Amino acid sequence: MDLRKIKKLIELLEDSQLGEIEIHEGEESVRLIRHSGSVAAPAAVPAIAAGAGTTPDSVPKSSADDLPEEPVLPEGDLVRSPMVGTFYSSPNPETPPFVKVGSKISVGDTLCLVEAMKMFNQIEAELAGEVVAVLVEDGQPVEFDEPLFVVRRS
Repeated sequence: MDLRKIKKLIELLEDSQLGEIEIHEGEESVRLIRHSGSVAAPAAVPAIAAGAGTTPDSVPKSSADDLPEEPVLPEGDLVRSPMVGTFYSSPNPETPPFVKVGSKISVGDTLCLVEAMKMFNQIEAELAGEVVAVLVEDGQPVEFDEPLFVVRRS
């Protein structure tokens, strides 16, 4: 199954009130589950199954009135997560965060870590400026392309 289709299904799940979507295409299938509570990320579980299943057209869509209001963000450029994982603001709990609101950053500065599959990935600044908002909390799961910081260019 094409990765673009899976990403589109994740968006569909996030934009709806559904808790789970399962799609079958021939012998391939994908199942996305929205977990409530401490885990906020939908999980993709590949499975092999034969037979007819649901199609994306048969999944009900929610109206714009059902969606929660987006929080108002300060003005600036968004730094987004390049991967799905767990956000960490510092290398360990005893050290201060790499950056906080008001921190001046340069291109290449480490902003945070995102743990994915037991690997800690440094997320580096791609622009210089001042951090005006940190949008996630330490230890919080993050999705691909989820906003992590707001930076005002200098």
